Amino acid sequence: MSQRIRVFAPASASNLGPGFDVLGLALERPGDVVEVERREAAGVEIVEVTGANSLSTDPTENVAGVAAAAVLRRLPPATAGGGVRLWLQKQMPLASGLGSSAASSVAGAVAVNTLFGAPLSRRALIDCALEGEVAAAGTVHADNVAPSLLGGIVLIRSYEPLEVVPLPVPSDLRIVVVHPHAEVATAEARRLVAERRYTIAQAVSNLGNIAALVSALHRGDLALFGRCIQDALVEPLRAPLVPGFDEVKQAALAAGALGCSISGSGPSVFAFADADSTAAAVVDAMQAKFRRAGVDSNAYAGPVNVRGARVVSA
Repeated sequence: MSQRIRVFAPASASNLGPGFDVLGLALERPGDVVEVERREAAGVEIVEVTGANSLSTDPTENVAGVAAAAVLRRLPPATAGGGVRLWLQKQMPLASGLGSSAASSVAGAVAVNTLFGAPLSRRALIDCALEGEVAAAGTVHADNVAPSLLGGIVLIRSYEPLEVVPLPVPSDLRIVVVHPHAEVATAEARRLVAERRYTIAQAVSNLGNIAALVSALHRGDLALFGRCIQDALVEPLRAPLVPGFDEVKQAALAAGALGCSISGSGPSVFAFADADSTAAAVVDAMQAKFRRAGVDSNAYAGPVNVRGARVVSA
């Protein structure tokens, strides 16, 4: 019986307020699982996708397959040989703003690399997973892929060339994510941003908040960190796409949240807290407002995932 590798890659929250396409963090849950084993024939075969009937098993269309193929192409000659078959278990919603495609891409890349003895670096694996992201969204944005793979909170300093900067995670920091049962298409959400023109004052506001946010994490200053969760550029455009967003945000802040904004393209909304008890109160307040808007939701509250993608069985 051939060896089978099973990898979990976590969901992620991105932008974190002011950091459009440059800030992201990993969650402990939910996430996606990819199982992979070798086959004699070259290339990638996707045997089964569970948890999302709308996703294709065509490896050129499924992001896990695209990322897996990218790893195969980069394997050193002494390691390469044959192909892989994989199974994708979607354990998180599509079009959620939680990096669903990134989690599948990362899980596929890490699983294949592990199966062949892990010859590729984490930096190379980010590139492979980004090929899956391009297949899903048509653009390269690493603010979900990088934290899903590396864990923690990351800053994307540059895309050409790609440079990922890990940031400190204060031990008391808690992340709350509430996912309303609605969908926001990433392509549509990105179109709104691409078509908008901004003032210098709006850009300066976000620049100041990003810089102070990085400083706050290094200092462990959660009060300052919370004040930095402000977005003058993207949140005003995407807020109408999220049912009841303004009321949900105000409820989170009233319940003690340090800050609150939209995760990625939405509709998921994140908030930060400085204690587990406060995080639980914030969850209750946010979900109550979503219910008033006529929308059910799921929630996660807990620490930032500092491990990232991991092998769960081999």
